[in-house]
Amino acid sequence: MVQINGKPVDAAGKTILEYLQTTSYKLESIAVERNEEIIPKSKYSEVMIQDEDVIEVVSFVGGG
Repeated sequence: MVQINGKPVDAAGKTILEYLQTTSYKLESIAVERNEEIIPKSKYSEVMIQDEDVIEVVSFVGGG
């Protein structure tokens, strides 16, 4: 099991991109941190989610 934004999720074995495609996140306005390391967007399709990973997905909100 993986923890994503503080909740247990069965996402082990998927890439970051495969997981994100199952969500409503807009790829252009998020950042992903895995085990306290920022994952570059160019690596989303390469980085595999492992059991016990702790992932944070942060959305950027514009304002003025």
